[in-house]
Amino acid sequence: MQKTEAQFFDGLTAGRHDVHVALSDDRQAMIITGDTLPEPLRWTLMDLRALSDTGHTDRLTLTRHAETDDEAPRDPARLVLLDPELIAWMHRTRPGLFRADMHKGTWRKIGIYTGGAVAAAGLMLFVILPAMANTLAQIIPIEREIAFGKVVVRQMERVLGSGSGSLRCTDPAGIAALDKMVTRLTETREMQYQISSQVFDHGMVNAFAAPGGQVVVLRGLLEAAESPEEVAGVLAHEIGHVESRDATRHALRTAGSAGLLTMIIGDFSGGAAIALVGEKLMTAAYTREAEAAADLFALDMLQQADVSADGFARFFDELDDLQGIEIPAYLSTHPITAERADQARDFAREQSGTRPILSDAEWRALQNICR
Repeated sequence: MQKTEAQFFDGLTAGRHDVHVALSDDRQAMIITGDTLPEPLRWTLMDLRALSDTGHTDRLTLTRHAETDDEAPRDPARLVLLDPELIAWMHRTRPGLFRADMHKGTWRKIGIYTGGAVAAAGLMLFVILPAMANTLAQIIPIEREIAFGKVVVRQMERVLGSGSGSLRCTDPAGIAALDKMVTRLTETREMQYQISSQVFDHGMVNAFAAPGGQVVVLRGLLEAAESPEEVAGVLAHEIGHVESRDATRHALRTAGSAGLLTMIIGDFSGGAAIALVGEKLMTAAYTREAEAAADLFALDMLQQADVSADGFARFFDELDDLQGIEIPAYLSTHPITAERADQARDFAREQSGTRPILSDAEWRALQNICR
């Protein structure tokens, strides 16, 4: 290869050297000569690395792989090729030209830093955030909790309806029956919250609590139940979560996790975080202790309202016949459904003086609330 003109920068001064380059006789190196260079330079071809030069497409800037203290192990000197044929030859024959070099041990450091970051994120997600959520759930003002809960319920509606519009069932007779059930359950107890209940027109067999006393029953649960007492038991269970602020604690933890993900991956908006909160509440699997406490709360609430717990037990029994139908985690786990059914059934045997929570006409109205 004939000598061709190029430009050389030594990386120590700002001066430019007009030089000539040519391949060595053994074709293993590039020889750089120039009047302003103290002596010819020999750059081994296998050490050559190209630098990105987005401002110019008619030149190729080269440096050398070299052990340095800089972030990248590169020689500070630069050689700028100007000859199109030489540039094309370099691209064609030097497969390692654009290799990214790193210092020895860099991958080990990256592994250590990555492991540390993952451990820190895990500590935040599974230790610090739950502890913070437990504390905040106890000190957040109720009026703010209620406002937050209403936003979450609206987001739940969007998630369930895929943005197709309102899912709220509005039949007046059905609403009156649901209000009567809630009043019957809560009127003999001192409550922290004014329970706000509603039914969404969705086929999932589910009911869930949101922060601030919001309780939502889905149409699928009304259709699966054979008596209003079954619905009353599930409703009392959700009210138990409300009174213990389990839903608030779960929502705060999820919101905190979404915020942490925002910092990590940078693509969560505030609306997406609220959507995540709503979706998590719909499938909330609380701790075994929280579920057991909500069951005991429900049984006590049914007792004080003179409502038989046998319906609550019967609903657990019926879950075995709901294969293939979406059911909430708390109805099938924490603890085992059969054990919970037996607990409710044993409780019902000790009850006396119970009376129907709704009349037959009111029960039909509640089941038809979405029509």
